[in-house]
Amino acid sequence: MTGGAVAGPDGRLRCPWGVSTEDYVRYHDEEWGRPVHGDDALFERLCLEAFQSGLSWITILRRREGFRRAFDGFRIAAVAGFTDTDRSRLLADTGIIRNRAKIDATLANARVLAGWAPGELDALIWSHAPDPAARPAPRTVADVPAVTPESAALAKTLKKRGLRFVGPTTAYALMQACGLVDDHLADCAARAGALA
Repeated sequence: MTGGAVAGPDGRLRCPWGVSTEDYVRYHDEEWGRPVHGDDALFERLCLEAFQSGLSWITILRRREGFRRAFDGFRIAAVAGFTDTDRSRLLADTGIIRNRAKIDATLANARVLAGWAPGELDALIWSHAPDPAARPAPRTVADVPAVTPESAALAKTLKKRGLRFVGPTTAYALMQACGLVDDHLADCAARAGALA
């Protein structure tokens, strides 16, 4: 997909990926690119982006409720307390992606984050948001980067602080999903707030 905005089911222009399935239409219109704050909420997004690595986002999106059930709503304190029994349960849970390395990273990351001060993850992630005035609105999907200097810096900082499965591409996907950057195309109705 390298083109510009396309008409969605209601005739309004959207990013091309945002009209390919009903699930994507809802996610595009109601969530993607809107600011997300709160340590637990950002931990969830960070985990889901890591689980998405190497897969299509729709695979994760359609299993998100299963992930939320399996990981106790992605409450950092709860996941940090998961035991080997919980790990075995997760590896057998068909409602999530049963990737051992990603499950282990999620559990390890929760244990690291449980030692941080309240609001520290939120502040760290948002400190890497670029100046929106310095970023022109992308006209086509081809104009949207996969990695930026800010996402590389965020990934480096998170890794230095002990987090796993947070490369620059995963960090940029997090930045897009959580509203640190606005990568809705210039002609997309969501960019103008017309889909709110």
